Amino acid sequence: MRKTASPLSLTVLGAGVFLLVLAPLLAWYVEPRVKRTPVDVNITAVFTGTGSYFDTASLSTKKDQVITITRHVLGDVAGSERSGHAIWDASTTIDTPRTLKLKDPRRSFQWTVERWVSDRYTNAPVHCCKEAPVRIEGDAYLKFPFDLQKKTYRWWDSTLGAAVPLRFSGTRKVQGYLGYRYTGSVPAARTGSRQVPGRLVGRPAQGQVQAEEWYANARIELVADRRTGRIINASISPRKTLRAPGARRDAVTLLRGDRLEFTPATQREQVKLADWDSFKLKLVGETLPLASVIAGGALTLLGMVLVVRGRRRTGQTSAK
Repeated sequence: MRKTASPLSLTVLGAGVFLLVLAPLLAWYVEPRVKRTPVDVNITAVFTGTGSYFDTASLSTKKDQVITITRHVLGDVAGSERSGHAIWDASTTIDTPRTLKLKDPRRSFQWTVERWVSDRYTNAPVHCCKEAPVRIEGDAYLKFPFDLQKKTYRWWDSTLGAAVPLRFSGTRKVQGYLGYRYTGSVPAARTGSRQVPGRLVGRPAQGQVQAEEWYANARIELVADRRTGRIINASISPRKTLRAPGARRDAVTLLRGDRLEFTPATQREQVKLADWDSFKLKLVGETLPLASVIAGGALTLLGMVLVVRGRRRTGQTSAK
């Protein structure tokens, strides 16, 4: 009589082999396709802190004021699907106590609209799809790349119009969640010009002058989730000033922020998103593959034992 294995032993053996094959598929095929910058984003981040600003109504500097920066990021899902890239539209307002009450970006102290396009896998900027500003460069803007390293990254500063090196500066907990901390600064640099009354910049004899706009950022600190690159806290100290043409000193401080930082509510929301995204990546890339290897190895071994025992029993029965 032909020796046969029982259906149970074949089922156990088949399940074990399936799990062993599934493990590398999850780690090498599924995870890289999950590890992509999301396109269906709808996030509002708020910075607050104290500082000063130039009040055009009174032509004087208002000191020790609450400065609020609000950035709303909305993903262009349709455009992203067509292009294969992550397209995010960002609206950023800077408000003083007076303009914040108006709740109208057009009447804020400053309002900028940008369109960010990036590679969904590498986070590198992509120059297409009506990006604005054009020719963005660097490694990070709005988020860092996946799987952060303890090294220096180039962070795009829209006000400067260039990438700023941010060095790894250890770790920091934000709302109890541990992230990688990157710091840097921007030395004073000319960023443009604007026409203003001469007396505003120390040139009273001239009616109107083309004053120079200068920008600096005394301290930039970004804390990001290591696995996803999502920024869970940000702190900046921007300074925007005016100088007379060719002058070496600032004449007017347009805006100065003393450590403007994510609000606790924004921190909690960013940590929640980072924790969930990180959990999904770890589940697909580490937990499930490891569990599949362990369970698959055990089931394969058990199945082989059952197959061998089954055949032995069949052989013994035939001999009798």
